[in-house]
Amino acid sequence: MSERTIALVTGANKGIGYEIAAGLGALGWSVGVGARDDQRREAAVERLRAAGVDAFGVPLDVTDDASATAAARLIEERAGRLDVLVNNAGIAGGMPQEPTRVDPATIRTVVETNVIGVIRVTNAMMPLLRRSASPRIVNMSSSVGSLTRQSGAAAEQTAGPVAVAYAPSKTFLNAVTLQYARELSGTNILINAGCPGYVATDLNGFHGVRTPEQGAAIAIKLATLPDDGPTGQFFDDAGVVPW
Repeated sequence: MSERTIALVTGANKGIGYEIAAGLGALGWSVGVGARDDQRREAAVERLRAAGVDAFGVPLDVTDDASATAAARLIEERAGRLDVLVNNAGIAGGMPQEPTRVDPATIRTVVETNVIGVIRVTNAMMPLLRRSASPRIVNMSSSVGSLTRQSGAAAEQTAGPVAVAYAPSKTFLNAVTLQYARELSGTNILINAGCPGYVATDLNGFHGVRTPEQGAAIAIKLATLPDDGPTGQFFDDAGVVPW
């Protein structure tokens, strides 16, 4: 069994996910680069290794049960356990997303990746996480999933555009995070949601104002919480985000 801390980051071949992997790797961790595209995944692994990171590829399509099971088997064979899982993979679903005009199939597709995919991967990895001395789960959410901010007086300035698939998927993910925290209460597994801020990535057409490296900071912070750290909460760089 490896003595290094073992992490898996989903959607780690680019953007925020890649920078999360790079940041955790800079701590001396062994980092699994979870991604479904073989070429992009291996290119990311090579780039990380060139930077001195102990990176390894993990073929992973978060929408596929067999893929999640195979990913868990790969990590078990390599390390025997998993210390940190960062559920970063996500999609926006395309815009516009006005609720009066949206195709219901768009909502199904977004929820399948952003919510069910997180549950699928988390449950596949749970036996390996339970073998860790200090397991951490980080669900990459967004402040657009905050009902408080969506309903505020300046909602149009604080909660992004109307997006009936993407924004509620993050609200759903936050609720799922709380349910895990309730079930895992009394264990050593800490699970939290993190918002990276408005980061320039291909998810938003690179219109964000923050860099992927800045967006990765909250995930790295939550992945490295002490054993008495919080669980079942929602954070960004400024602190707690209101539900």
